[in-house]
Amino acid sequence: MEIKTDFLVIGSGIGGLSFALKASGFGEVVIVTKKDDSESNTNYAQGGIASVLAKDDSFELHVEDTLKGGAGLCDPEVVKKVVEAGPRCIEELVEIGVRFTKKRGKEEEYDLGLEGGHSKNRVAHAADLTGKEVENSLLRAVKSKTNVKILEDHIAIDLITQHHLKDYHRKPDEKIKCWGAYVLDKENNQVITCLAKVTLLASGGAGKVYVHTTNPSIATGDGLAMAYRAGAEVANLEFIQFHPTALYHQEGNSFLISEAVRGEGGILRLKSGVAFMERYHPRKELAPRDVVARAIDYELKKRGDSCAYLDVTHLDQKFIKLRFPNIYGKCLSLGLDITKDLIPVVPAAHYICGGVVTDLEGRTGIENLYACGEVACTGMHGANRLASNSLLEAVAYAHFSANSAKDKLSSMRDFSFPDIPSWSLEGVFDEQEWVIIAHNRDWIQKFMWDYVGIVRSNRRLEQAKKRITILLDEITQFYKINPVTYDVIELRNIATVARLIIACALKRKESRGLHYNIDYPDRDDENWIKDTVLKSKKA
Repeated sequence: MEIKTDFLVIGSGIGGLSFALKASGFGEVVIVTKKDDSESNTNYAQGGIASVLAKDDSFELHVEDTLKGGAGLCDPEVVKKVVEAGPRCIEELVEIGVRFTKKRGKEEEYDLGLEGGHSKNRVAHAADLTGKEVENSLLRAVKSKTNVKILEDHIAIDLITQHHLKDYHRKPDEKIKCWGAYVLDKENNQVITCLAKVTLLASGGAGKVYVHTTNPSIATGDGLAMAYRAGAEVANLEFIQFHPTALYHQEGNSFLISEAVRGEGGILRLKSGVAFMERYHPRKELAPRDVVARAIDYELKKRGDSCAYLDVTHLDQKFIKLRFPNIYGKCLSLGLDITKDLIPVVPAAHYICGGVVTDLEGRTGIENLYACGEVACTGMHGANRLASNSLLEAVAYAHFSANSAKDKLSSMRDFSFPDIPSWSLEGVFDEQEWVIIAHNRDWIQKFMWDYVGIVRSNRRLEQAKKRITILLDEITQFYKINPVTYDVIELRNIATVARLIIACALKRKESRGLHYNIDYPDRDDENWIKDTVLKSKKA
């Protein structure tokens, strides 16, 4: 089966849907999403969207906070462009129906939260379910467009480039071009050739590379792995943000306890009841996430404790229930009344600050291919993302990319797709060895947590490199000779991204931001104020 469209969007989070909504104004759009249309990291975002909306705030302060948090690796031009786009992004979301929380008694003013690394209250939120509110509003707007088609339960396998053409021989200095993707229709077990003049990767992050994560099950790094295999540059993948406070409960499924809880006065305590963050940073609980996560990790390992505790029992009970209804309800369902009980928490893989390298318009090094959101490395986050800057970056870059893609489409009026072959099953047979999938996935997640987690060492990284090299070779061979399935695609991508994370971590000979190596414990500004870039063999 073959589909042709103007725009192919891979992913249905805030970035993908925002782009699709814009692009629908000047072309046909197909959205590919792995599960149902609302399943994305965006849907799980509790905190909000950082933007300069208060009178006592300024673009300069937001830029300064972001650059400081990024530990010298943010691109100042990118940060300035995204921050200045913030108020308009918020305005456009409100126009499509997003209901951000307003101050009590002041319906004309937003109730702006304060989160780690920010010097001012600037986080627009919808109680503690901002992501869900934004996702649902965008979906309603997108579904109202007759020229947008959403393919649920479809997973992209690989990007289509000229390497797929029969008898293709690449010319010197020839730029790689993307013409869409091969996509698996899970329900019908059929591979679709989805041809597009412009493709946007908005596939989210890769939290499922680790055993402990706040991400949903779909976050397997698909876009990142596909782009690298196709020949795109990737960068800064050593900077994995571990959210300091995921709920520690056997039935909690790494449920996120938002940064905003600490922003409203939550205190981190040890099992003994002692508060400890003042030992690590003058801003205590509101220090940047890398500082807080490392502090918790160190205290737990030193004492042999399994978790720390977040205390909000000193706050007004009515305020807690009103400000954090989702967190309060989830914890209560597990037997924890957070107005009276301490919340058990541990760090968990949350956000990947690196990704597919893009320019100021969201263009990757592959022609016709754009990227936005967590899959992209735009230069916004540097070595450590500030809380609630992620949704801001995703929606801002969706707009930048859509504007650029409009011009791209105009330049392709007389374009016709080359003769792209259908998905081939030649040489494929079913080995009936599917136990390898679950086993290898579990193994990768566990050794990535142990060897490439919050605190790293050269020895552990080298051990991880040896293991992932063997595993990725095994998985690749299995992929080549077995029918393509959802689980095999995800495992191949998890293994690919794990290898890229390890390679970046080994390459950086210092500690900076989210990357901490005990063999290089200091920051080295003389040699390492630069991105860690990996180039595919196809590039």
